[in-house]
Amino acid sequence: MSQISRPPLLSTRTALVLLLGLVCGTGAGTLTYLAGNNAATAILAGLTASGVSVAFFHAHVGYDPPGGEDRREETGPGPR
Repeated sequence: MSQISRPPLLSTRTALVLLLGLVCGTGAGTLTYLAGNNAATAILAGLTASGVSVAFFHAHVGYDPPGGEDRREETGPGPR
């Protein structure tokens, strides 16, 4: 029986951005809870930090080039 190769559900970049958002949201929520012992405030702070950090990392983490190869060699060196 042959295995059917399916594309991944999430790209590596998407998984990284979401993981970083989860880590930032968890950290912010934990610190908020430790500062005030209010669970509702900590959850709202964590969710807000998670959303903002996903938007931040989406804008700042680079895209994979098509084909998964480094295309800098084809375009030559950058400005000096």
